[in-house]
Amino acid sequence: MRRGVHRRREIRATHDDIIEVQMGAPPRSRTVEFYHRRVSDLVAARLAATGRAWEEAVWDPACELSSADFQAIEDEFLASGQCFQMSARISLAEAPHKYQAPASADDDDTPLADERGRILVGSGDNVFKVAQDIIGVARFVSSIETVLDMLAHGVPPDTVAIIDDSGGTLTAPILEGFTAVVRKGGSVRSHLGILTREYQIPCLMAADVRGLRDGDRVQVEYGVAAKLPYAEGDGGRARVWKLP
Repeated sequence: MRRGVHRRREIRATHDDIIEVQMGAPPRSRTVEFYHRRVSDLVAARLAATGRAWEEAVWDPACELSSADFQAIEDEFLASGQCFQMSARISLAEAPHKYQAPASADDDDTPLADERGRILVGSGDNVFKVAQDIIGVARFVSSIETVLDMLAHGVPPDTVAIIDDSGGTLTAPILEGFTAVVRKGGSVRSHLGILTREYQIPCLMAADVRGLRDGDRVQVEYGVAAKLPYAEGDGGRARVWKLP
């Protein structure tokens, strides 16, 4: 088990999903359930082969799962006709046979605008509550080239950074320049969630955002209650609106 490495880009299980599985709660994705069952069965088989109790066998190298074991599970998963749901565009570019392409905005049913002309385009877990909602310009930060350009020329004013899976490491050099952040992956306990909280940059994590394009004016409900770490339910889910 010690050498087994879950490569994040090839397993779409989020940290929240794994915690739910460990605690016995129903997983939120078929992918998590598939991997959980295959790993559990494999560990049980390795343990049974030793003929010893878990406490005795846990340090036995014969019970360890290797990268080859996880590759075999991945191959079985893909052979079943399922695909991973991408969290980063680079995943789809590097391995299109593994990932399900996201629906384009043109494929979505056109949502109705509210009485103020706003269109609901998504929601996410609020990392911390601020005094009021924030209005800004959606700018997608999905590549090193974008970060380097913003590093060289400055982050444009009122930037609400829409980040897929680049996280805190890639965006750290320009993080202070963001007015706010909406990240499509992770959880409020993720690296980027921690950094934005420390820098007091409003942030949504685990966001589901569709129908939004670079340059759109957006309003994000950072004024709602925060999603507490390890809390159950959808408390703190904040909405993202596209403005006319």
